[in-house]
Amino acid sequence: MRHADREEHLHADDGQNTVAVGSYATGVRRHVHLHGENHLRQVSTWFDTEAEAVAEFHRLYSVAVRPGPAPLTDLEQAVRQLLAVTPPDTTEQTSAPAAEPPVAGPGEHEAFLAAPFDEERQWEKYRPFDETTIASHESLSVRVEFDHEARHRSDVAWTIAECDGPVGERLWHATLTVGTPVPLIRAMLQHLDAPPLTTADGPDDVLHDAAWHPASHPARTTWSAPGRSVVFESPHAVADRWTLYGGEDLGRAAWTIRLSAGAPTDLLAQLAGTAADLLPPPTRPTPSPLQAPAPGSPHPRPPSAPWSVRCRRCGQVSRVRLTRVVRDRAGCPLSGLDRDRRLIAPTRKRPGHFDCAAC
Repeated sequence: MRHADREEHLHADDGQNTVAVGSYATGVRRHVHLHGENHLRQVSTWFDTEAEAVAEFHRLYSVAVRPGPAPLTDLEQAVRQLLAVTPPDTTEQTSAPAAEPPVAGPGEHEAFLAAPFDEERQWEKYRPFDETTIASHESLSVRVEFDHEARHRSDVAWTIAECDGPVGERLWHATLTVGTPVPLIRAMLQHLDAPPLTTADGPDDVLHDAAWHPASHPARTTWSAPGRSVVFESPHAVADRWTLYGGEDLGRAAWTIRLSAGAPTDLLAQLAGTAADLLPPPTRPTPSPLQAPAPGSPHPRPPSAPWSVRCRRCGQVSRVRLTRVVRDRAGCPLSGLDRDRRLIAPTRKRPGHFDCAAC
């Protein structure tokens, strides 16, 4: 019922709803009768003067009229409490901006295409069109295609596919966009040229060892590098594709590598390890050096503290301060003397409790 530009003079309860009479600060017919609560409130009647509106209100509701505005409803009280809460200060909670991902510079892909494929005899390279170069492995099961016309960061520059033999079906394929770092391309081609004999750990294990941060989603798990410069998406379903991209957001990634279902686990692990090697190792605080013990003292001895002593014969427990404590190599007390020069030795059955041998 409240309004910033309206003053409410009287209110009443007609048995079903709350009614009130008020006057707006501006307007022609600004003296009104109000009916209803919360969002159901509406203006029922307009009057030319305040005296006329108040007199009619008294005539309609007589003894039920109460001075002032109507009490706040539960909804109005809840809204007022929400509006009164001070919004939290997000300046300190704002995370640091993501670090810049490593990106291949202009001409690096062209240089990589010319050097390795010309030096390695197991690859045969030819250029059927001006915009495309194709490299085929001597096994005739791996094919690499490079697009010279790719310019935008979302354009696919490399397409790699592996088939089940020279005339077999395609097992899996991968696409790499412009800006993909050359070490990642080299790692994929080296794996296809000479796969490892031993089975490596999965990509999740490799990234976990590299201190990447995992985040679980309904369909995938994302591994973010320290600084959020590179992200590796591991799907939960076998039929889904794997994604590695540079940047914090896939929609604005500097480069993207997508691998279809069926990609070898060894290749994914090697690709994840190469991506981790592209980034500088996370900085860790240097531990402060420990102080060297004094000459003649092989282990530092902390100041004597009260010990709980339980007598094996009488069962009495007391707090005593030991002197001449004999300790083991780890610094734990083996025995000592109390103020009365009584020998205090540990109990074998209950470590941490001590028996008085002189009781």
